[in-house]
Amino acid sequence: MFTFFIFFIIKQISLPDVIHNSTFSQQILPLVFKQRIQHLKLTPNRIMYLVKTPQLIQNLFPNFTWRIPTEEKVIYLTFDDGPIPEVTPWVLDQLKKYQAKATFFCVGENVKKNAPVFDQVVNSGHTVGNHTFNHLNGWGTENIPYFHNIRNCAHLVKSSLFRPPYGRMLPKQAQFLQRHYQIVMWDVLSGDFDPDITKEKCLENVIKNTKTGSIIVFHDSLKAKDKLEYVLPKVLEHFSKQGFRFETLKEKEEVLN
Repeated sequence: MFTFFIFFIIKQISLPDVIHNSTFSQQILPLVFKQRIQHLKLTPNRIMYLVKTPQLIQNLFPNFTWRIPTEEKVIYLTFDDGPIPEVTPWVLDQLKKYQAKATFFCVGENVKKNAPVFDQVVNSGHTVGNHTFNHLNGWGTENIPYFHNIRNCAHLVKSSLFRPPYGRMLPKQAQFLQRHYQIVMWDVLSGDFDPDITKEKCLENVIKNTKTGSIIVFHDSLKAKDKLEYVLPKVLEHFSKQGFRFETLKEKEEVLN
């Protein structure tokens, strides 16, 4: 998963060739990201993502929500791709143990198929957001069908919060959508979807990179289930002991109006 900023840098380049090119990896990437290279992950399955979103990218796209500026000890947990009965109710149970609230970026077709689970999320006091109806990749979708797919999801979730699947949007898509939605990205990506990291590494990704105001991405999906069941309880316990609260993301009034 990656932000659409990378589209301008490597969209036309073979990712394996790029990452394994020593000059690019050791000299170019650090200049672009101001970030140590170990935060850049390329798995054998060609999943490319940053565990910690570099400040440079956050600064380049200030209209997106990357983290919440605050001096309070607050963390924002987010869960993508649900709701599904196999995972989402378990997540809700874990959150309840710590009086934690979270934001669920829902896929429309899952909401439609699993309406009681979606209702359980809302009735438990959590916030919901739009993650398109069919989990579309903006890079590979024409603008109009992409917008219609998001609108179809909006009819169900009724939220101005939007997170693009994979963090991927084309520039024109982003320009249009930010007039109608609050685009929520993240500054910490757990990697729970990644089959090539251990559950321990997934936990480390979160613990080492989270700070006050961080927006953390998990997935209430079957692909992430095994790692999530290991990591989420430990994250909740670890940060609760440090005095952190877990809150929902709020919809901005200017977007709602």
